[in-house]
Amino acid sequence: MHARIVLAMAALIALLPGTAPAQEGPAARYAEHCAACHGGDRLGAIGPALLPDNLGRMKPADAVALIAGGRPATQMPGFADRLSGAEIADLAAYVLAPPAQEPAWTEADMVASHIIHTPHAALVTKPVHNADPLNLFTVVEAGDHHVTILDGDSFEPLARFPSRFALHGGVKYSPDGRLAYFASRDGWVSVYDLYGLVPVAEIRAGINTRNIAVSADGRFVAVGNTLPRTLVLLDARDLTPLKTIPVVTPKGSARVSAVYAAPPRKSFILALKDVPEIWEIATDENAGPVYDGFVHSYEKGMVEAVGAQHGLFAVRRIELEEPLDDFFFDPSYANVIGASRDGGKGQVVNLAVGRRIAEVDLPGMPHLGSGISWMLDGRRVMATPHLKGAAVSVIDMKNWKTVRRIDTLGPGFFMRSHEATPYAWTDASLSPRRDTIEIIDKRTLEIVRTLVPSPGKTASHVEFTRDGRHALVSIWEDDGALVVYDTASFEEVKRLPMRKPVGKYNVFNKTRYSEGTSH
Repeated sequence: MHARIVLAMAALIALLPGTAPAQEGPAARYAEHCAACHGGDRLGAIGPALLPDNLGRMKPADAVALIAGGRPATQMPGFADRLSGAEIADLAAYVLAPPAQEPAWTEADMVASHIIHTPHAALVTKPVHNADPLNLFTVVEAGDHHVTILDGDSFEPLARFPSRFALHGGVKYSPDGRLAYFASRDGWVSVYDLYGLVPVAEIRAGINTRNIAVSADGRFVAVGNTLPRTLVLLDARDLTPLKTIPVVTPKGSARVSAVYAAPPRKSFILALKDVPEIWEIATDENAGPVYDGFVHSYEKGMVEAVGAQHGLFAVRRIELEEPLDDFFFDPSYANVIGASRDGGKGQVVNLAVGRRIAEVDLPGMPHLGSGISWMLDGRRVMATPHLKGAAVSVIDMKNWKTVRRIDTLGPGFFMRSHEATPYAWTDASLSPRRDTIEIIDKRTLEIVRTLVPSPGKTASHVEFTRDGRHALVSIWEDDGALVVYDTASFEEVKRLPMRKPVGKYNVFNKTRYSEGTSH
């Protein structure tokens, strides 16, 4: 019997009358009150994993309040009527502390978690709805852990279904836009059919997952994990595990901080959080060879090398001077522009030569995963907000110099635009002015309008329709909404109540690599 099933059964037995744990303390209270839902090993079951990496920046006081009062719109009850204040505080400290031994998650664990909801043979051949399949939005509602599929023309929901706990906002799509892929913070990866509006498959690929990417040919899903420290490759059709690559370097193991697809290169690019390296993972059977050690002969057919790799999933390591927390591609995917969150300099890494070719002045923790680009006076520029600075930086992508630092109302998280509009929209969601959206003219680099969709409530994450005529803004609150604006007049068109819509992604813009959105 699978070890985790045994642990769950033991936890359930512990809940029966007369089977209270013999010992006292937070571990015993965890086994009695928490293990049935969160797993005896704290790796999660019907509830999320309770480990420091999964709980993120949760403070002890927040953990105490959550245990005492429960979590609305979930099966998490409050325990204030069963445990004393001191017992709750001890239990909070227990789940916020790392386990004595770092937990593992093997391919056997993945296979045991794999669920097929709808076999491919049962999928419909054409959409069951009348909406434009390429103008759909997938909206992640974190307030009650649901996903809404929205028609981007009528702005009417086509479907709404429950998601895994703490779904990452960054939805990915198959190249044809038919399949949507999701990842939760505690390692669950799901695929959903936008034609039939049904779930296809799920698998737990890790314990704590940073993000996922889908290969340009639609064959593979890459899962970047922080726990365990692995990159997992899945079959994109049904999420069958294909390969697990331990993220180990000569300087030690590392967590994955970001992974994205690089379509022209037929590869995935991932940044490592703990080691100054980026990796390139081939998605082409004819890739390589890649040399990771001493080479005596490069001659074709006469190669003599240590650690040479070639073909599918070959790993190429590129050493850097400092780690990258996130990065941004130029439109050709020849260069990676990345930065560490604690440094004032970004770096440009050319993927052809495999080294840094330029520095970029990017103070204040740039959010490069939210970067956009456009043509300005005949030159390509990129722009990024800053997580710790009230500004947007505009960078010339030829000489990598700062063109303008645009002062904003406060630090922001997301910036978006579209080829069909001369404006870029950015938020100030990390500041006291969190209820504002500022609109920048991409031709003059001046702020031309400030919107306040819901006074006093966080406004964030703009995304455009396929044609760029409408922009959707999230009111990032539990009693939130999607607010639809006309991108020419900046007037509100429609407002849809939603439960903390943290992210929404247009199929066309994502699959056609719009310069105004993240990829």
